Amino acid sequence: MIVVMKPSCAPAAVESVVQRILALGLTPHLSQGEFRTIIGAIGGATPEAMDQLDQLPGVDHVLRIAAPYKLASREFHEADTVIDVRGLRIGGPHVHVIAGPCTIESREMLFDVGRAVRAAGATILRGGAFKPRTSPYAFSGLGEDGLKLLQEAGEILGMATITEVMDPRDVELVTHHADILQIGARNMQNFNLLLEVGKARKPVFLKRGFSSTTTELLMSAEYVLSQGNHQVMMCERGVRGFAEDVRFTLDLSSVPLLQEKSHLPVFVDPSHATGKRDLVPPLALAAIAAGASGVMIEVHAHPERALCDGPQAVLPQRFDELMRQIREVAAVLGKDVPRGPA
Repeated sequence: MIVVMKPSCAPAAVESVVQRILALGLTPHLSQGEFRTIIGAIGGATPEAMDQLDQLPGVDHVLRIAAPYKLASREFHEADTVIDVRGLRIGGPHVHVIAGPCTIESREMLFDVGRAVRAAGATILRGGAFKPRTSPYAFSGLGEDGLKLLQEAGEILGMATITEVMDPRDVELVTHHADILQIGARNMQNFNLLLEVGKARKPVFLKRGFSSTTTELLMSAEYVLSQGNHQVMMCERGVRGFAEDVRFTLDLSSVPLLQEKSHLPVFVDPSHATGKRDLVPPLALAAIAAGASGVMIEVHAHPERALCDGPQAVLPQRFDELMRQIREVAAVLGKDVPRGPA
């Protein structure tokens, strides 16, 4: 349930409600907006508990949250969540583009691609250090050496960085080197990992599992939020369908649907959805038109030599053109596409 405080209530009244929630054996979560303070009471809410809270000084009214996800719901947090990552404002009226190679192959390649995507206007550099692969014999990343290269590139290029963490035991290591922790589709319901990144206090980029519903995605986000980490972004990256010519079916309807249900930023990854570079630009533009907070694009200067997912990597020249088109589409919607450092 949520406790909506009166606009003029004193801080002491808020604290009194928080203490009463604790006494009831529930977990309080404070959301302070510009005009209203809302306190979530997470746990087994009873009618008696709701009545007790409703009578406290400063309380306007008490509501039960109907959705199974609580902290991720619009009922708990009506305004769009905006996340600060190294000065970047992610969510709300802002559109950001995450770009870079699927996996970090070498320092030279990472910096070449990083300079290209930064010049085009990308603000966040991606690069996999740990790569989950279908085959155990495929290249699975450089590990800690890759993390160090990504951190170096981010510092020199002045870009925020994102990389995937696959194991709860690696969360501390990845947190030390990267600005955003990515949870891949295969780990969307790795609940121990979700709880661990929830404790990390670093922004989390949560990808939808390719056989998961939007409600299941929101419940996975709830795991992270429940640990006190409210810096969560969700990402649509395609679901299992019947199409034979693409890797997955990109569910663009999930963007407005998730935004209706939740206050968290929603991104789209057309690279992994299609597996084909020619399809990435039109679907990236469609994602922005659908209202996404941004897109994640794989870029590689020599995709024919890429160690991972070369067929879906966009060439730097095409990415530069795509960025211009993204700015045009975002402008129609009244959204801002911040540029990275020159």
